[in-house]
Amino acid sequence: MSTVITIPQSLLGAIKQFANPQAAFEFMVNFRWPGGVVCPYCSCENLSFISTRKVWHCKDCKKRFSVKVGTIMEDSPLPLEKWFSGIFLITNAKNGISSCEIARALGVTQKTAWFLLHKVRYIMDCGSMNKMTGSVEADETYIGGKAKNMHADKRREKINGRGGSGKTIVMGILGRAAEMNVSNIRTKVVPGTTANTLRAEIEANVEAGAELNTDAHKGYRGLSDEYKHGWVDHAVKYVEGKIRCNGVENYWSLFKRTLHGTYTHIDARHLRAYLDGQDSRYNNRKMNDGARFAVAVMALSGKRLTYEELSERGLKMMVP
Repeated sequence: MSTVITIPQSLLGAIKQFANPQAAFEFMVNFRWPGGVVCPYCSCENLSFISTRKVWHCKDCKKRFSVKVGTIMEDSPLPLEKWFSGIFLITNAKNGISSCEIARALGVTQKTAWFLLHKVRYIMDCGSMNKMTGSVEADETYIGGKAKNMHADKRREKINGRGGSGKTIVMGILGRAAEMNVSNIRTKVVPGTTANTLRAEIEANVEAGAELNTDAHKGYRGLSDEYKHGWVDHAVKYVEGKIRCNGVENYWSLFKRTLHGTYTHIDARHLRAYLDGQDSRYNNRKMNDGARFAVAVMALSGKRLTYEELSERGLKMMVP
């Protein structure tokens, strides 16, 4: 089995490289276990390979496993060649890609493509425990359609069609580019825009003493004790010297165009997943297509997402 890992640099290259099932299998094995195959159950290297089934038998724990076990692909009937082509498409679609388009491209059902999309978005989650420093922007937005444009049954659930009534609130915190680096963003669905909610998110993601830029929302008042807080009133102007929120507001514009132009409608309970995908594409925008694909493949292991978790019963456990 070859130990050379070739990363495709274009969609055509990915299709050619993974068209051969054996090549796709070798790519996954070498990428996942560059130092040699180990048992995902007991980390043992005392294995025997059953070539006819492409599975390994662990001589210590006596369990058998495939290359998909312990990854987001576990229990998936999709072959590796379709998985890799799908990952390449999803991670490099600047404006997102719909499940219908994925279904046509890979020759699978829309339901299968929808599940694949959610799994790939799940591994694209680029959250970090490190707090942002330097110059930071914070802002919130409302996601959702106007009641006047909805079916009568849905319209009754809304109080009115203006402002943020009945919409989902998303907060974004953007670290501005420093020297040769690029700006990066973290977004999160929040329950409201009260001072306690906004302050908690900023304190969890921004290092004390950082330069904080916000708009004139009252929820951001009182942050000057911990941060170099500057704010600009958008009713009067959008920039006050170096104080501005244009970076995070540009992100909102990109995200909303993706929602309206590509997906048309999403369930608010799935909004977190769509944000994960958009955050990853935005933060990795300076990478080439091959590098973005490699980042996603590196995140395949150690994550699991079942269809039941995305079903109606699973979604009832989520808070919009």
